Amino acid sequence: MAPSAMNQRNKWMRSLSDAQPVPYWLDDPGRPRPEPALTTSETCDLLVVGGGYSGLWTALIAKERDPQRDVVLVEGREAGWAASGRNGGFCAASLTHGLPNGLARWPDEIHQLQELGARNLDAIEAAVARYSLDCDFERTGEIDVATEPYQAAELRDWHEETARRGLAGDVEFLDAEAVREQVNSPTFQAGLWDRRGVAMLHPAKLAWGLKRACVELGVRVYEHTPALTLKPYGAGMAVRTPYGRVRARQVALGTNIFPNLVRRVRSYTVPVYDYALMTEPLSAERLASIGWKNRQGLGDSANQFHYFRLSADNRILWGGYDAIYPYGGRVRAEYDDRPETYAKLAGHFFACFPQLEGVRFTHAWGGAIDTCSRFSAFFGTAHQRNVAYAAGYTGLGVGATRFGAEVMLDLLSGERTERTELEMVRKKPLPFPPEPFAWTGIALTKWSLARADAQGGRRNLWLRTMDRLGLGFDS
Repeated sequence: MAPSAMNQRNKWMRSLSDAQPVPYWLDDPGRPRPEPALTTSETCDLLVVGGGYSGLWTALIAKERDPQRDVVLVEGREAGWAASGRNGGFCAASLTHGLPNGLARWPDEIHQLQELGARNLDAIEAAVARYSLDCDFERTGEIDVATEPYQAAELRDWHEETARRGLAGDVEFLDAEAVREQVNSPTFQAGLWDRRGVAMLHPAKLAWGLKRACVELGVRVYEHTPALTLKPYGAGMAVRTPYGRVRARQVALGTNIFPNLVRRVRSYTVPVYDYALMTEPLSAERLASIGWKNRQGLGDSANQFHYFRLSADNRILWGGYDAIYPYGGRVRAEYDDRPETYAKLAGHFFACFPQLEGVRFTHAWGGAIDTCSRFSAFFGTAHQRNVAYAAGYTGLGVGATRFGAEVMLDLLSGERTERTELEMVRKKPLPFPPEPFAWTGIALTKWSLARADAQGGRRNLWLRTMDRLGLGFDS
């Protein structure tokens, strides 16, 4: 390595010297105390398993639909401690992991899916106001930025195509000058600004606020209470926990990447570990050097992409790029920390914002995303429709989990609704193969995606074949 490159790398390394290996969002003195663990037997109408967004929205909406419904929620650790408290805080209207994925998979339903997604985001915004959820909610939108000429051309072509199809909505194409007026990076060459389709928020505070709202509506919440087994019991179901048991008429499973209590569902998801950095608060001078007056979320257009946004106190969260699949699909705490990825992310950060040289990172962390082969959530029932599940959000669950909660409740009710009639809801993705085939296929896909980024976006035979089969790997 040349001396100048070595010196630059040393600067990046110094920026990480004070970074704590804990999620910034969870490192909060206002973090609520956990609810007690279940130590007795309970009975209820609806048992919700999982205290992330999926479970919390399900419990909350169940009580909104029927205040007399007796609802219990059990969480293995603390509400929001996993993906719901570790993500970037991008709350998107899209239910399909972006419009391109939705259009490719469900072209006949895409207008309906877009409308349902917009209504879902509006409903989240309304719930934030109704329950006074103090989660720094800002509906600022998001800009997808191009950092290579071919990406700029692709963004322009895509915007023109969506406009022809009547799908552009409030999305505006920005050329290099226009995008740098919004956020000033020498790497930005174009952008698509979705003005209304994405909100920024504090992800852990959203989970904590939803837990509070559930308790206030009468949901009995038990934390540090993992669900160990799920079995039929009379006309309903029984779930065993370490110190107790819950008998319920119906069960909703919101466990996402953690092993599903319905075993046949487990092959549909794999864990992908994603990592992020958080800077110290930017001074007024540093913030002025990059602009960002409209506080949009940002993401670049590469296959190995970054996502970044401002926090309420003007820190920059910078995450993404590496998507790590552990052999065997194991979910382990030691995978939450990956210094080699932090070093890579720090270098990318200063390449994007060289005017921020000298800024230091205060937090560095990772966590598992529940990825499925079609990149968006799937749904189903088990045990004679006494159990419903939703999983596979693939990194876009901050908003879509509320929609998934409504789907699970619809399925448990047995009623046909606009949601349950969707092909997206009725059909499942292809499952992942067993090892070593899963690891080999994912490794080959990751290599091919990196190669495409380095070769002007050209996709090799493997990626073209995966495209035709509707398969892929993403975070």
